[in-house]
Amino acid sequence: MGAYVLRRLLLMIPTILGIMAISFTVIQFAPGGPVEQVIAQLTGQGGDATERISGGGGDLGNQQDLGSTVEGGSDVNSKYRGAQGLDPRFIADLEKQFGFDKPPMERFGMMLWNYARFDFGESYFRHISVIDLIKEKMPVSISLGIWITLLSYGISIPLGIRKAVKDGSHFDMWTSAVVIVAYAIPGFLFAILLIVLFAGGSFFDWFPLRGLVSDNWRQLSWPALIVDYFWHITLPLLALVLSAFATSTLLTKNSFLDEIRKQYVVTARAKGLNERQVLYGHVFRNAMLIIIAGFPGAFISSFFTGSLLIETIFSLDGLGLLGFTSVINRDYPVVFATLYIFSLMGLLVGLLSDLIYTWVDPRIDFERRDV
Repeated sequence: MGAYVLRRLLLMIPTILGIMAISFTVIQFAPGGPVEQVIAQLTGQGGDATERISGGGGDLGNQQDLGSTVEGGSDVNSKYRGAQGLDPRFIADLEKQFGFDKPPMERFGMMLWNYARFDFGESYFRHISVIDLIKEKMPVSISLGIWITLLSYGISIPLGIRKAVKDGSHFDMWTSAVVIVAYAIPGFLFAILLIVLFAGGSFFDWFPLRGLVSDNWRQLSWPALIVDYFWHITLPLLALVLSAFATSTLLTKNSFLDEIRKQYVVTARAKGLNERQVLYGHVFRNAMLIIIAGFPGAFISSFFTGSLLIETIFSLDGLGLLGFTSVINRDYPVVFATLYIFSLMGLLVGLLSDLIYTWVDPRIDFERRDV
């Protein structure tokens, strides 16, 4: 197993390189980079990018009068859209600050070297290190991700086993209908319904509408801290978990049905074992292999997939919202750093899944298989 783990770890290197290379190449052709964001602000066509830069004490501290730079600059043919009328020296300063004065291959090599040392640099517009920014947003995503994973698997596995045992019964049919309907309802639509019903919309005002905790959370006692936390997170969790357990429930049911129909189950029953012993002593280990296989993807996606709209609706400032705003603002250090970190996490969790495979079923030996 040690050789297999080593091979997998070594294969992560070209995989990460490929992910970063493809993403970096795509970004080179994407319009509206950070330089264009500043130019758009100067020409009255963009958002507040320039305000964020000039207020953060960056390398452009010598731009005393941006207005005079726009009006008095020479009208040059620039490669940046809307740059006519800006001083070429100012454009050069912008490129230098954002690192675009270097060739793409050099920038890509420097990025890989820094990321290999877990040096992710500083956000273009927020003037805070990327790793500190991620740490700042992580509590929200960790809270949502862990609870969604626990709730979805805690519901889907017992429910799927029960549906397999009661296959074709009224219980199986009506629970299937509930699961399918729940899966079909968009999470953001259910979130709005929860707000209308329980967060002061039109009926009850039982739950808060924004934030992960109250403003005075640190001043509360320990029991009050726990109550306040769950008070805030209840509605977002309900909105996210509605459809999270549907796929794993049906997957669990079908996996158990396949195993129940196999010959070794008939043999176990013939030996006099009761249904519980057969189900949990023999079927469970084999049927759970396919559930374990899907766990890494479910775990990683629970942090990010579908959380953007929920975070926006409930004013939760997490990684989903951070990634979206970073892409919109072309904050490339944040975009690439989060991509690198989450890709690495996905590969490591995938390796962990294989190790769990061998723990659940010792008959599986990855050493005898080609990677």
